[in-house]
Amino acid sequence: MIKYKRIQKLFNIEIPIVQAGMVWCSGWRLASAVSNAGGLGLIGAGSMYPEVLREHISKCKAATDKPFGVNIPLLYPEIDLLMKIILEENVKIVFTSAGNPATWTGFLKDKGVTVVHVVSSVKFARKAEQAGADAIVAEGFEAGGHNGREETTTLVLIPIVRDAISLPLLAAGGIASGRAMVACEALGADGAQVGSRFAASIESSAHENFKNKIANTGEGETALTLKQLTPVRLLKNKFYQQVQEAELRGASKDELENLLGTRRAKRGMFEGNLEEGELEIGQVAAGIKKIQPAEEILNEMWKEYKVVKQSLCI
Repeated sequence: MIKYKRIQKLFNIEIPIVQAGMVWCSGWRLASAVSNAGGLGLIGAGSMYPEVLREHISKCKAATDKPFGVNIPLLYPEIDLLMKIILEENVKIVFTSAGNPATWTGFLKDKGVTVVHVVSSVKFARKAEQAGADAIVAEGFEAGGHNGREETTTLVLIPIVRDAISLPLLAAGGIASGRAMVACEALGADGAQVGSRFAASIESSAHENFKNKIANTGEGETALTLKQLTPVRLLKNKFYQQVQEAELRGASKDELENLLGTRRAKRGMFEGNLEEGELEIGQVAAGIKKIQPAEEILNEMWKEYKVVKQSLCI
């Protein structure tokens, strides 16, 4: 028996898999491909100027008649403009992250938008529920990109968040297979948000160098770093080593911010500089061995989920 129902109903999708809104990886091509395949695609606005976001929304609308959404980091400097564009373009699903959910949740819901907030702790899951969010993404520290300071793993985070809230719950962090979906369901999740595997998809807007690097990543080749600023999980490369050396000698916050600069993530993930760029990816990259179409990824995960469920008789 297939249990995942609340998420399908909330987003009007067939498969309870959401493609994460990843900077430099999740433009309109990836979002529309995932939505067309039965999941929920997200445009990642974190790396987009306001008019670039408008363009991606417009192209996504032209490429799919299925539901899709936009992920917006709440600390984005031009967030007022992004929210204005989302309403003007009639986007009906918004995932928010990296900020106080009370700031925008009520505003968006008053406009008829379904709001989902990404958290890494029980504290912020409760805050998101109190703010009126429609669902929660609980992301363990295995995940790529910006991460929680608590370093709570997905295995621990999902059940304690499930016990703390009544909202539909998406599990994230280290999920790239149907087997992982079944495990997260057993822990209390209603669906899954998947990032790293879609970052290595054909439709991902990441540079081919980065995609190939993901497909050749081994165990232990990522690490959580930059904890003095905002913790982020990176592939180990020359830039990562520079960060480590700076932190070990007690570099100040200002020095670390200067080292990070403003274009490191773009240089690595979008432009393909594998040594000088910031390469954000999750631990689960060690299990990703090929670059595939988004539809194939979605179908493989969902098929495996159903096979494993049946084999376990649950």
